[in-house]
Amino acid sequence: MHQFFVEEGQVGKEYVTITGSDVNHISNVLRMKPGEKIRVSTSGGQDYFCSIAEIGPDFVQADILDEDAPNTELPSKIYLFQALPKGDRMETVIEKAVELGVYEIIPMAMKFCVVKLDDKKAANKIRRWQAIAESAAKQSKRSLIPQIHSVMSYKEAIAYARECDVNLVPYENERGMAATKEVMDSLQPGQSISIMIGPEGGFAPEEIAAVREDMQVISLGKRILRTDTAGICTMSMLMTALEMKEAK
Repeated sequence: MHQFFVEEGQVGKEYVTITGSDVNHISNVLRMKPGEKIRVSTSGGQDYFCSIAEIGPDFVQADILDEDAPNTELPSKIYLFQALPKGDRMETVIEKAVELGVYEIIPMAMKFCVVKLDDKKAANKIRRWQAIAESAAKQSKRSLIPQIHSVMSYKEAIAYARECDVNLVPYENERGMAATKEVMDSLQPGQSISIMIGPEGGFAPEEIAAVREDMQVISLGKRILRTDTAGICTMSMLMTALEMKEAK
């Protein structure tokens, strides 16, 4: 069953109206027909099972069959602060993090980042990254599309992360998994969680010192992970821990 997103104003009492690029996707790419079932979520996180009733040149109308389609979000909001990686690795991070349940992704400019983006390049990147997030949200049947923030400085990112209930900093020089296990065991559904992922060159000494006092510096194991792997690894651990607790 295909997933689509609409704004609150596109939902009526008995039907949903889909507009924009999704109309062409439904009609000409997926070649869907009236009677086919779809899943629709609003920007507010409401989920519906629907049946396509009419396909017009610039709209698709779908009858609401069930207003209580299962919500697919994690029980906690996870904010992934990802240092800008080389090449197209950010695209992979976004795609996989969205599949794993991330709530927001915040690109960070850090001391040892190889990539440097001016305002114009950054704006173009954000637009592309947001489109990737939307595509991944549809594929994984998310109930919302995670937001991709504008690039933040490390200082700005720390200030934003500190608003979360739990702050995790996977660090390549941290040793031992005892602290990591303790953190995972202590997580409670409903807590907001930030993850700070360093760049290819790692955290600068002053960057790790800036968070060590009031954030939880953890290890991801005995091996050194690439920056794109570290974020996905941490998201996987959190998804598993939170959903197992929710299932109890």
